[in-house]
Amino acid sequence: MKQFIVMAAVLPILMVFVMQLALEQRNQHRVAALQEMVYSAKEQAKQEGIFTPAARAELEDGIAGIFGLEKGEIVIETDDRVKYRKNRYDERELISYRIKVPVKKIMAGNRLMGIADEDNEGWYIIEGRTASEKLE
Repeated sequence: MKQFIVMAAVLPILMVFVMQLALEQRNQHRVAALQEMVYSAKEQAKQEGIFTPAARAELEDGIAGIFGLEKGEIVIETDDRVKYRKNRYDERELISYRIKVPVKKIMAGNRLMGIADEDNEGWYIIEGRTASEKLE
Protein backbone atom coordinates (compact mmCIF):
# COMPACT_ATOMS: atom_id res chain seq x y z
CA MET A 1 0.00 0.00 0.00
CA LYS A 2 2.80 2.40 0.82
CA GLN A 3 4.30 1.83 -2.65
CA PHE A 4 1.01 2.94 -4.18
CA ILE A 5 0.98 6.10 -2.05
CA VAL A 6 4.57 6.91 -2.98
CA MET A 7 3.84 6.33 -6.68
CA ALA A 8 0.74 8.52 -6.49
CA ALA A 9 2.86 11.31 -5.01
CA VAL A 10 5.82 10.95 -7.38
CA LEU A 11 3.93 10.39 -10.65
CA PRO A 12 2.70 14.01 -11.08
CA ILE A 13 6.22 15.29 -10.54
CA LEU A 14 7.60 12.90 -13.15
CA MET A 15 4.85 13.88 -15.62
CA VAL A 16 6.09 17.47 -15.50
CA PHE A 17 9.29 16.39 -17.29
CA VAL A 18 7.31 14.79 -20.12
CA MET A 19 5.07 17.85 -20.43
CA GLN A 20 8.13 20.15 -20.41
CA LEU A 21 9.61 18.31 -23.37
CA ALA A 22 6.42 18.82 -25.38
CA LEU A 23 6.23 22.48 -24.35
CA GLU A 24 9.87 23.06 -25.35
CA GLN A 25 9.21 21.56 -28.78
CA ARG A 26 6.13 23.74 -29.26
CA ASN A 27 8.01 26.89 -28.23
CA GLN A 28 10.97 25.98 -30.46
CA HIS A 29 8.65 25.48 -33.43
CA ARG A 30 7.05 28.87 -32.82
CA VAL A 31 10.42 30.61 -32.49
CA ALA A 32 11.69 28.99 -35.70
CA ALA A 33 8.58 30.18 -37.56
CA LEU A 34 9.03 33.66 -36.07
CA GLN A 35 12.65 33.82 -37.22
CA GLU A 36 11.61 32.76 -40.71
CA MET A 37 8.90 35.44 -40.88
CA VAL A 38 11.27 38.15 -39.61
CA TYR A 39 13.91 37.12 -42.13
CA SER A 40 11.37 37.31 -44.95
CA ALA A 41 10.16 40.74 -43.80
CA LYS A 42 13.76 41.93 -43.50
CA GLU A 43 14.54 40.85 -47.06
CA GLN A 44 11.46 42.69 -48.28
CA ALA A 45 12.52 45.78 -46.32
CA LYS A 46 15.95 45.64 -47.98
CA GLN A 47 14.28 45.94 -51.36
CA GLU A 48 11.89 48.71 -50.29
CA GLY A 49 14.38 50.59 -48.10
CA ILE A 50 11.94 50.48 -45.17
CA PHE A 51 9.54 48.16 -43.40
CA THR A 52 6.37 49.19 -45.21
CA PRO A 53 3.08 49.36 -43.27
CA ALA A 54 1.81 46.40 -45.31
CA ALA A 55 4.90 44.33 -44.43
CA ARG A 56 4.57 45.26 -40.76
CA ALA A 57 0.88 44.33 -40.75
CA GLU A 58 1.64 41.01 -42.47
CA LEU A 59 4.38 40.31 -39.92
CA GLU A 60 2.05 41.16 -37.01
CA ASP A 61 -0.68 38.93 -38.42
CA GLY A 62 1.70 36.02 -38.87
CA ILE A 63 3.19 36.35 -35.39
CA ALA A 64 -0.22 36.72 -33.77
CA GLY A 65 -1.44 33.61 -35.59
CA ILE A 66 1.50 31.45 -34.60
CA PHE A 67 1.77 32.54 -30.98
CA GLY A 68 -1.97 33.00 -30.39
CA LEU A 69 -1.54 36.63 -29.35
CA GLU A 70 -3.38 39.89 -29.85
CA LYS A 71 -1.69 42.32 -32.24
CA GLY A 72 -1.27 44.87 -29.44
CA GLU A 73 0.97 42.49 -27.51
CA ILE A 74 3.59 42.37 -30.28
CA VAL A 75 6.15 45.18 -30.37
CA ILE A 76 7.69 46.01 -33.75
CA GLU A 77 10.17 48.89 -33.80
CA THR A 78 11.61 49.92 -37.15
CA ASP A 79 13.02 53.01 -38.79
CA ASP A 80 10.45 55.53 -39.98
CA ARG A 81 12.21 56.84 -43.08
CA VAL A 82 13.33 55.21 -46.30
CA LYS A 83 17.02 54.30 -46.38
CA TYR A 84 18.98 54.27 -49.63
CA ARG A 85 21.94 52.31 -50.89
CA LYS A 86 25.14 54.33 -51.19
CA ASN A 87 28.29 53.54 -53.11
CA ARG A 88 30.19 53.63 -49.82
CA TYR A 89 29.50 52.32 -46.35
CA ASP A 90 27.23 54.65 -44.42
CA GLU A 91 25.97 53.40 -41.09
CA ARG A 92 23.10 55.90 -41.15
CA GLU A 93 21.63 54.11 -44.16
CA LEU A 94 21.23 50.75 -42.39
CA ILE A 95 17.66 49.61 -41.74
CA SER A 96 17.20 48.86 -38.03
CA TYR A 97 14.49 46.63 -36.62
CA ARG A 98 13.50 45.17 -33.25
CA ILE A 99 10.68 42.67 -32.78
CA LYS A 100 9.56 41.69 -29.26
CA VAL A 101 7.15 38.80 -28.85
CA PRO A 102 5.83 37.63 -25.48
CA VAL A 103 6.17 33.93 -24.75
CA LYS A 104 3.35 33.12 -22.35
CA LYS A 105 4.26 29.67 -21.08
CA ILE A 106 7.90 28.75 -20.57
CA MET A 107 7.68 26.00 -17.97
CA ALA A 108 5.13 23.21 -17.77
CA GLY A 109 3.59 22.54 -14.38
CA ASN A 110 4.66 25.91 -13.05
CA ARG A 111 2.03 26.01 -10.30
CA LEU A 112 3.08 22.55 -9.11
CA MET A 113 6.62 23.91 -8.72
CA GLY A 114 5.44 27.08 -6.98
CA ILE A 115 5.94 29.46 -9.92
CA ALA A 116 3.20 32.02 -10.55
CA ASP A 117 1.75 32.42 -14.05
CA GLU A 118 3.09 36.00 -14.19
CA ASP A 119 6.63 34.70 -13.61
CA ASN A 120 6.23 31.97 -16.21
CA GLU A 121 6.47 34.26 -19.21
CA GLY A 122 9.12 36.26 -20.98
CA TRP A 123 10.02 38.04 -24.21
CA TYR A 124 11.66 36.68 -27.32
CA ILE A 125 13.50 39.56 -28.99
CA ILE A 126 14.95 39.70 -32.50
CA GLU A 127 16.85 42.81 -33.41
CA GLY A 128 19.27 43.66 -36.13
CA ARG A 129 20.29 45.94 -38.93
CA THR A 130 20.54 45.34 -42.63
CA ALA A 131 21.80 47.31 -45.59
CA SER A 132 19.23 48.82 -47.90
CA GLU A 133 19.23 47.80 -51.56
CA LYS A 134 16.98 50.67 -52.70
CA LEU A 135 18.73 53.05 -55.06
CA GLU A 136 18.32 56.80 -54.79
